[in-house]
Amino acid sequence: MPDHQLLRPDNAATTSAMGRALHALTALLPALGEGSHELNINAERTDGTEMSADLSVSVEPGTCRVEHSAEEYVQFFVLLTFALENSTIRDAVLVATTADAGIRVCGWEVRDGWLHPMNTAELQKTVTSLPPDDAAPHVVWHAPVLRRPQETAKERS
Repeated sequence: MPDHQLLRPDNAATTSAMGRALHALTALLPALGEGSHELNINAERTDGTEMSADLSVSVEPGTCRVEHSAEEYVQFFVLLTFALENSTIRDAVLVATTADAGIRVCGWEVRDGWLHPMNTAELQKTVTSLPPDDAAPHVVWHAPVLRRPQETAKERS
């Protein structure tokens, strides 16, 4: 049994984070635009355990298709939820890779319960440390700013 026990967030905090996670995904996909996108979230729990989840989505006019099983989608959504909730996750980053004429990469850091565009220089270091891909070079671009949902009066207090 580990020395460090994870705190269990209360139901209200988890419910609020679930709403933000859903809002984040509904803001993220249109911001990325049409095409095939690979989303990857990497997180470090407060006990030092590293976790990750992937989600492949295709965005076309009027439709969005998740190319993973329901179980894999739930795993991604739960990790995003707890990253946004912030009591059991110390650090988290969400990276989107889009295949079009080349491979575009952008990322967001999870801070203060929301996704904030990642510094492109830091993301570039990460991308260049990956093994080379024969298909096309990675192009790092600025992540779109995602509008944060309105906070309720209870969340502001």
